[in-house]
Formats: sequence, C-alpha cells, structure tokens
Amino acid sequence: MSNDQALESKIRIVLVETSHPGNIGAAARAMKNMGLSRLYLVAPEDFPNEKAVFRAASAADVLDQVVVCPTLQEAIGGCSLVLGTSARQRKIPWPLVTPKIAAERVVAHRLDPADIAVVFGRESKGLKNEELQQCHFHVNIPTSEAYSSLNLAMAVQVLAYEIFCANTESETAIVWDQPAATSDALEHFFAHLEDTLESVGFHDPDNPRQLMTRLRRLFLRINPDKMELSILRGFLRTVNEAIRK
Repeated sequence: MSNDQALESKIRIVLVETSHPGNIGAAARAMKNMGLSRLYLVAPEDFPNEKAVFRAASAADVLDQVVVCPTLQEAIGGCSLVLGTSARQRKIPWPLVTPKIAAERVVAHRLDPADIAVVFGRESKGLKNEELQQCHFHVNIPTSEAYSSLNLAMAVQVLAYEIFCANTESETAIVWDQPAATSDALEHFFAHLEDTLESVGFHDPDNPRQLMTRLRRLFLRINPDKMELSILRGFLRTVNEAIRK
C-alpha cells in the first residue's frame, strides 16, 4: 500500500448538523476528487436525500458508506488528530493554522495507527465553542475581505486538496515510540482531571473562570501519546487515593 493510499484510508471528513442535503453530496464529490472516501455526518437535518445523490454526481459511492453519528464526540472517537475549521478566533484562542499547515500536520501524522478527523461546522453558524474545544488545532481558510463566505463543499475541497498535495510532495512523517492518545482517551482524562481538581479544592465548577478550557487547550496543543496520558491518569489516581486516605 502506498503512503497516499494509507493516509486516505485514515482520514474522516466530518460535517456537523448539515442543513442542506445538496451540500452533503457536493462535499462527497469534493472528497472523491482528492481520493478521500470516509464521510461522517453528525446529526444531519435531512439525510439520506435524493438531492445529496444528485449533487454527488459520480461520488455516490462515498454517500453509500456514510457514517451518521448523534454527536461530534462519537464521530471523532478513536481519532488521534482532530482539526476543526473556524472562520474566526474565539475568546480563548486555540492554535490556528492555515489549510497548508494543517495538511502538513495530517501528513506528518500518517504513521500513527489511529484515524485523523477534519471537522466542518454548520453552513450558517460553523462550529460551537465546545465543539472546537474538542479539536487539537483550528483551521482558517484565508479569503478576500470583500467576500469571505465559503460554501461548505468549497471548504471541504480546499482542505482535501491541500492534504492531497502535501501527501504527494512529502516523504516525512513523525516517527514516535508510542501512538498518540485518541480523542476518547483524552475526554476521559479531562473528566478525571476536572473531578480531581474539584476534589482538592483547586477548581470550583460554579465559578470555573475558564480553567478547564485552558487546560484542555494545553493538553490538546502538546498532543500527548498513549503512554504519557497513562502516566497522567496514574498520577491523578494517586492523588485520588491520597484524598480518600
């Protein structure tokens, strides 16, 4: 199996609460143009629908294997790298990259055994803050100030194209001794961390002051591997035992 085939099989394109079925079909077509086939839909408003099939043209096979999930957390479950598209920086900024840099990170991650997710938000409102906070990086597509609105399928095409080009041109990949922690494992860690911080009186859930958001950003930014996360969970369990004693 070639590098590009191996990478393509690991990439999930995730569309959150898409309102127009035609956009799903157009996104599927954009994916197939660049050799991608794994489309995940989070609570779509209208799917399956003939309009999606019509807009997909010769990419109906991508629609045939769509995975529909009730939540974003389920759609990115098992992924060790999650990129979320964002039209703007938020109150607490996350690491923000261009499509080109995002594609380079995807290619560098190709030797990790877990999947990679690229997440796109609602046509009208994009991704919510709590959804973006489940992503390691945010991706912003630069546009003209005169007209910055991008169609959903256009955004998918841009990211898919950059990944295709980066994978074609690059032979470099991160070689690590442990696989990266998956999104599921990280969510369990964040829940454990929050409970522990509350137990020791460091975190007040009634007056959080963005503590967990900033800690989430910290750990997602460093992208801990499976062993590192196991060490952190072990440390938290030791703290929990000490509190009980």
